[in-house]
Amino acid sequence: MVKEYFAGDPRTNLERMLAGDLYVADDPEIGRRLRHAMRLAARYQAACVEDPDSARALLVELLGSLGEGAEVRPPLYVDYGSNITIGARTFVNYNLTALDVARITVGADCQIGPNVQLLTPTHPLEPEPRRDKLEAARPITIGDNVWLGGGAIVLAGVTIGDNSVIGAGAVVTKDVPANVVAVGNPARPVREL
Repeated sequence: MVKEYFAGDPRTNLERMLAGDLYVADDPEIGRRLRHAMRLAARYQAACVEDPDSARALLVELLGSLGEGAEVRPPLYVDYGSNITIGARTFVNYNLTALDVARITVGADCQIGPNVQLLTPTHPLEPEPRRDKLEAARPITIGDNVWLGGGAIVLAGVTIGDNSVIGAGAVVTKDVPANVVAVGNPARPVREL
């Protein structure tokens, strides 16, 4: 049984999740928060079409923090939303998937292309029985003035330095320093800026 992994750990699955430790993903409280975020994201998308003046308030309610002048085009797909910070004047194009089991921080003045994925969840790699429901997570940090090309994927635990450009379709598996262009799968710096 999965419980044996948490012997002596009085924390809830939500507390373990937020700490980046292994947790049971199908916990009822975690599920409730997930459904709440899905409803807010759906309302945000509808409001952008039907009542744009109310849309920003919904986005502010959904996200942990939204900087002044930031724009997020729907649809937006999140796990919880509350673990996402988007800096001032950042532009997010259509279809961002931001799985925010851990904190996702996007700096100011960033440009995020369509169909970008920011993926913080991880899971055990050992094929032990009863670990199939366990997950963990690591944060993603994107600096200021970063460009993420369309379809880029940023994996758990990655930091992208200020003023860097990530090419379209890149898969970022490791930290990217400031002031570089990184492309490919896995993404690697190809020139300095």
